[in-house]
Amino acid sequence: MTQGEVALILFGIFAVLITLRVPVAFALGLACVPIFFLDDRLSPILLITEMTKAYNAFVLLAVPFFILAANLMNSAGITQRLIDLSRTMVGHFKGGLGHINVMVSMIFAGISGSSTADAAGIGSVLIPAMRKQGYDSSFTVAITSCSSVMGVIIPPSILMIVWGGIMNVSIGGLFLAGFLPGVMIGLSQMVAVRIYAGIRGYPVYARSSFREFLGEFGKAFFALMSPGIVVGGVIFGFVTPTEASVLAVLYTFVVGLLVYRSFSIPQLPAVLYETARLASISLFGIGTASAFGWVLAFYQIPKIVVAVLGTWATSVTGVGILVAVIF
Repeated sequence: MTQGEVALILFGIFAVLITLRVPVAFALGLACVPIFFLDDRLSPILLITEMTKAYNAFVLLAVPFFILAANLMNSAGITQRLIDLSRTMVGHFKGGLGHINVMVSMIFAGISGSSTADAAGIGSVLIPAMRKQGYDSSFTVAITSCSSVMGVIIPPSILMIVWGGIMNVSIGGLFLAGFLPGVMIGLSQMVAVRIYAGIRGYPVYARSSFREFLGEFGKAFFALMSPGIVVGGVIFGFVTPTEASVLAVLYTFVVGLLVYRSFSIPQLPAVLYETARLASISLFGIGTASAFGWVLAFYQIPKIVVAVLGTWATSVTGVGILVAVIF
């Protein structure tokens, strides 16, 4: 098979499956299957082998633990404390609940590292509240989805941990590199919220006093300590990312059970089930993406793409146009 035929099959099947709303993890794996049957040099067993190789990384243990920490936060009501704190900070801006949505996503991202957990925890509280106060459903869902993206940009990020572990890149360095862009994305989203709120006349909260802010800050203090412990521990080399994820779980569990007393042992089975469900989806996607990448590398398709793009991006203008087209 030629490289062009392989690329056409891979990306064609993947595009069709995505159009049919097949989950990305399954679409990546299914797109590879025909290649392993059509090329005599390959065997279907190789597909399974390449998927299992992706899991041979100790750092991937951090994925389920960070998801567990986020789910413990949601079950313990810690998310609500962060929302109340955000209300005292930005609720008085035009479109208050939209700003609160973005702000609490920025804070939550520094604890969970998961966009899925971010959207689930914050959306379950803020989406009904925003609709009740007259926000459009489209705006409500859009700002919740967009703000949750910061969950994998602001450290600790599960994607950074996975990418750093597989590519042998400093995870602490990735954490440092992700903080400023994440904050800038959050601020730009708040600007967008302000513009939309002005056009559509969304409501605002009354300005909170400094005493109210201190009160909510005190209630959320132990939750706010989690990013410093987890991210700081990794950056300064006190713990590995996997150890940091376990530390996040233990810290969140103790805070919810003993400090806030908003979490109970009978809630644990449901939390563990939800964690297993989300973690299995994420880890399966890592395996199929690894197999997809191996097929691309085997046929040297990335090298061809780089060569083609290199001929186009020969000037600043060319690079700018290329980036604009891609994004």
